[in-house]
Amino acid sequence: MRIQPRQQIIDIWTALVRSAMQDGKWSWGGRVQPNSISDAEQLLCIMYPASVLPYFKVDLPDETSEDVALPLAGLGNDVIPQMIVDLISEYLEAYTGEDGTPLFGGGSYFHSAEEGKDPTSAQLALNVVDSFSMSVSLMLSTIGFLRTFRSVVRDPGRVVRLESLEQQASKRLTAAMVGLLRSFTVNAFLPDSPQGLNLLRSVNQADASKTQVADDLHYALREVRASVRDFTIGSGQTGKLENTRLLFEVGWSWGVVKDAPPIDTPADVGRQPEGYAQDAPFLYFTVNALDGIADLFSPRTVVLRLLDEEQQRLAQALRLRWQLTQNYWSAIATFGDRRWPLEDIPWRTTDGEESDYYSLLITSMVVQELESSQAPDDRIRRLSAVLEELAQRGRITRRATTGDWGVRFHSPGTRIGLVGTEKAGGPPLLWQVYDYSAVLLKRTLQLAELARNVSLQDKLIALTDQVWDHLLLRQISSGPSQGLWDQPGNVYPQLEPDESGDLPSWYLTERIIECMVVATELLSASTLQSPRLFDYARDLLNEADRLYDYEVLKGLAAEGGGLRSELERARRNLIRARELLSDRPGTSVAIAMEVLRFLDQQELARKDADRHTIADRGVL
Repeated sequence: MRIQPRQQIIDIWTALVRSAMQDGKWSWGGRVQPNSISDAEQLLCIMYPASVLPYFKVDLPDETSEDVALPLAGLGNDVIPQMIVDLISEYLEAYTGEDGTPLFGGGSYFHSAEEGKDPTSAQLALNVVDSFSMSVSLMLSTIGFLRTFRSVVRDPGRVVRLESLEQQASKRLTAAMVGLLRSFTVNAFLPDSPQGLNLLRSVNQADASKTQVADDLHYALREVRASVRDFTIGSGQTGKLENTRLLFEVGWSWGVVKDAPPIDTPADVGRQPEGYAQDAPFLYFTVNALDGIADLFSPRTVVLRLLDEEQQRLAQALRLRWQLTQNYWSAIATFGDRRWPLEDIPWRTTDGEESDYYSLLITSMVVQELESSQAPDDRIRRLSAVLEELAQRGRITRRATTGDWGVRFHSPGTRIGLVGTEKAGGPPLLWQVYDYSAVLLKRTLQLAELARNVSLQDKLIALTDQVWDHLLLRQISSGPSQGLWDQPGNVYPQLEPDESGDLPSWYLTERIIECMVVATELLSASTLQSPRLFDYARDLLNEADRLYDYEVLKGLAAEGGGLRSELERARRNLIRARELLSDRPGTSVAIAMEVLRFLDQQELARKDADRHTIADRGVL
């Protein structure tokens, strides 16, 4: 794999500090004005790898590697954790209201759908799922960081400040979880409605009757339907599914859904705002919600006990929705026993929109679902083919032509209409996403880690190399932000120059960081065993064992001097090679070869000695 995640993260940190530190002070914002999501993404570029990868620990100064500490030294404080504490404090202060309510507004990430009309201040403050999801990841990283750093702080005043920050971070985490629960939705509709017909058309890959497809779909989703009825808190509670004729879809809207009830919680989460979002799932926000929720029950969260009792209750409710959503979309995407609906690119949503980007999002949820199950090779192989086609259609592994539609996934990106934002008093708003390449890279890396077949994993890694080469070309090529993202014009010259092209996009850069974390996990996983290599290593070891035993049988091991110690060394090497046979057969081969070479040299030396003896006798 050409990705070298450790060096890449260090390089990104170096570029990040160079870009963000202006006149000795941290500068929030980049390509857009600061908002609760972009600033979280900027912090997560440091906090995420520092919290989940042991190689990048920065919470204990004495245990921080020199090459990791070097790029962060530019933050301007001899104690790196203290500077990070200051940044966390700035973030929490900026996105907490005067009444103490955590703020999750989309801000400058909102765009007006009507030319000449700007979003109103009330619209810019609307809560959005991306802010909830990013806050979950950032606050979990923050709480773990603060607890560890506090353990080595001796100044009582600083200890009190760290405890106060942890309480603020915990409050924001709880509020984000409440927001996610109020943004979940179950959208039910009749099979003969436009939504129902679009869904049936998408899943019907065998040209069966609508009645038959609807019946089969009801059966495939029976467990999801039954579980939805068990919801007791948050939005998504609906009695409509009591009507078994209804089809449905589940997931997250763009924000708190209209008429979502407040969450009854003893925790102080501040004011729970009114919902405006359409009561229907959006694929983009659903995938992002799933990514953030997964951090709530990661091994690190469990081991460090980062959640209090009330947060654990909320996390269980979110986990139920997390599992059901993955199960639902995986069942829809792979429905039937012929061609999968997912393989019929592009994906068509229930509101009739079609896009390769939606196919990529559906693929993401299927990959996420496979991570919690034992994925068969055939399923991984078919998903691999989908990702490969999406890479081609997105003009990542194929050359783009003039006016090529695939370029639009990267610039200006996919525009998502946020139905309901106009009810907050202003024009309808859009959400613009251009993470096609980063999402493709992340899901391909995750699928490669799931693969249990060497050739299949090699194929997936080859695809990650191609996507990574594409993303490397899109790095900002000059200025303080050199080495960050994004300049798609470097790859697609037909694009018009972007006025903000030399400013960093924390939106995309943070997603690259996520990819580096996944790449690290892939490299850290056990190497897949090739059956042929295993058989080869075993045969070599059998021969080496037999030849070694023959040497011992002849009594050479009893001889003194260097030969005896060399034979003992060969014995230890054979034992080591046997220990490595299952997990690292290639290394076992190398050790066996060394032993075989040594034994062959002994045999040659003995034959030479015998010839000299015979020759000497002939002379006598």
